[in-house]
Amino acid sequence: MKIKINNIKKILTLFLFSHLIIWTLIPSISNNNLPLDTIEHLAWASELQFGYGKHPPLVAWVLGFFFSIFSNQDWAYYFLSQLFIIFSFFIVYEFSKDFIKNPSHRLISIFLLEGIYFYNFTTPEFNVNVCQIPFWALTVYFSWKVFNQKIPSVKDCVLVGLFAAGGFLSKYLFIYLLISIDLLFIYLIFIRKERKFNFNYIFSIEVFLVLMIPHVIWLFDNEFITITYGLARSGLETSNIIDHFNYPILFLIKQLGIILPFVFMAAIIVKKIQYKLNFKDKNLLFLVFINILPIFLILLTSMITGSKIRTMWMTPFYLFFGTLVIYIFQKQILKINLKKFFIAFIFIFLLSPITYGYISITKTDKRTDYPGKEIAQKVQAKWSKEFDDPINIVLGNEWNAGNLSYHLKSRPVWDGEVDKNKLETYNKYICIDQICVGNK
Repeated sequence: MKIKINNIKKILTLFLFSHLIIWTLIPSISNNNLPLDTIEHLAWASELQFGYGKHPPLVAWVLGFFFSIFSNQDWAYYFLSQLFIIFSFFIVYEFSKDFIKNPSHRLISIFLLEGIYFYNFTTPEFNVNVCQIPFWALTVYFSWKVFNQKIPSVKDCVLVGLFAAGGFLSKYLFIYLLISIDLLFIYLIFIRKERKFNFNYIFSIEVFLVLMIPHVIWLFDNEFITITYGLARSGLETSNIIDHFNYPILFLIKQLGIILPFVFMAAIIVKKIQYKLNFKDKNLLFLVFINILPIFLILLTSMITGSKIRTMWMTPFYLFFGTLVIYIFQKQILKINLKKFFIAFIFIFLLSPITYGYISITKTDKRTDYPGKEIAQKVQAKWSKEFDDPINIVLGNEWNAGNLSYHLKSRPVWDGEVDKNKLETYNKYICIDQICVGNK
């Protein structure tokens, strides 16, 4: 089954456009309210800072920018999430051109990603995990360009630092990719001595560190609150000796479940596994370091510390798995099974949004069933009876108060949990069920 290059481009465009439309429309139609993380991050975005209580700031900056354009239109945030996904897919495809010569096989490497739970079913919820995906793709892409140059270009090194900073400012877990890339260059320069150190590499580090300065200052000013939160989420405070074995095993089992459709689709086209890994192959070496090593390092972290790895933390880690698998087995791909593969792909491609829509409609106790708009209307009506001034402050937990901040026309700033001392500084306020709105 051979497809002309022009048709490949058309098919890829159709696939990306279809993914964008389907995964924007389905949650827009089936959900009554935005998901938890999106609302939470939108609450942060009501006041732009260089960091927030749980994560670095970029996710809030992105959402704040989108809110300035689209206001409280739910579809826009589903659309935003899918823009991040399909752009990342496109970058992966461009990256794969240096690894997979057959255009049809390159297309397959992208289609395989639809078999990974993180790139379809969970994507309607724009959060820190989704936010870092394009930065993961771009950091790998430009790292490869630097890796592939005898004399690294200053421009490419600067871009590596820029996108690496974007990823890290999305989520700290991005560090596992950066460590893996750094270890690759250390291995080549100091162990295998296949290349000489070039001072242009320093530009990546310099750009990264400069862009980190505002957030680092914020961290010091706020007693490293985000790091404290991350350590608490990993369960380190309550871990015991059993967790050093239990959590890594659970992690591996869950990850196998996450990529099971991916494995199923790959198995259709690769029946016989006949490949001897040759790590003198620089292409393979690079793919192993950016695909396998980050997963190994986070698994090792869990084993050493006894920390729990939450499933969704792995969202960007599989972005180049399709490229890796096709590169290794491209000579074993059976042409006679390509039609079967495309049937399986279309089945999974359609099944995921159908399943998502069915669950969203039939299951009625989800966060996305929350009547956020209706509650905001009631709060606004009660406020308008007592005061003429607009609501510009909201207090309460990130979910309830965040929904008010998002749905109220005045777009009040979320000012944290309810606090009597804060309330005393407001000119006017009312409190309803542990949520307070006011004017300051």
